[in-house]
Amino acid sequence: MSAAEVDAAQLHALAVDIAREAGELAKLRRSVGVALAATKSTLADIVTEADREVEDLIRARVAAERPGDGFLGEESGADAGGSGVTWVVDPIDGTVNYAYGIPSYSVSIAAVRGSAQPGAWEAQAAAVCAPALGELFSAVRGGGAWQDGRALHVTTETPAGALLATGFGYDPTTHDGDLQTVRTVMPIARDLRRGGSAALDLAYVAAGRLDGYFERGLNPWDFAAGALLVEEAGGRVSRLDTASRRPMLIAAGLEVHDRLVGILG
Repeated sequence: MSAAEVDAAQLHALAVDIAREAGELAKLRRSVGVALAATKSTLADIVTEADREVEDLIRARVAAERPGDGFLGEESGADAGGSGVTWVVDPIDGTVNYAYGIPSYSVSIAAVRGSAQPGAWEAQAAAVCAPALGELFSAVRGGGAWQDGRALHVTTETPAGALLATGFGYDPTTHDGDLQTVRTVMPIARDLRRGGSAALDLAYVAAGRLDGYFERGLNPWDFAAGALLVEEAGGRVSRLDTASRRPMLIAAGLEVHDRLVGILG
């Protein structure tokens, strides 16, 4: 199948099915205890055995059902495919929450057309499953965003100020800059949330539970699915400073998005 012949609805159905299965596995493994497998970029940036097992499940499902597709996973890296479709996967987004028993973690799966590089792809389908919370958010290009059968819409008015979310990198040397960014946006904020799962924060923007989200230094698997959720729910997603080591991602309804871009751009 060529890139032009991608069936977004078919990809969406598969993404949702795999996300549910992967979410149940993550939840099961959490119930029997978490074993830390390694650290990633810093000592605070951990990976659990469950991360690897869940990603292995997702990769195996994709390989079995769409063997020509590419794959980009947080834990297992990239494999090029010949179909024009790449699956961009974070098996457990919010691993620190997961390790500590905080239920705000998610399985994030996106099927994109084109290169697995932000700005060079067009997301076709997405699923973000929060198994500990019993919720699944999904989107299909041109078909809207949904939470368990309910259409999602970003907020359009923020008369009391915007309820915003953000995240901080694991590298301690970046924290002062992140805190300065927070200070910069607080004049337009009603309040600030720090959830710990970028994919889930983006899903909450799509669902109107948050008015906007911003964060520096996200990886493709952190936002590939969530960005499509926001866009299909009527919002806008931008990446600023893309030539830098830590690009800024902004996602919100149109008015809040433009205000954040004006402040942070």
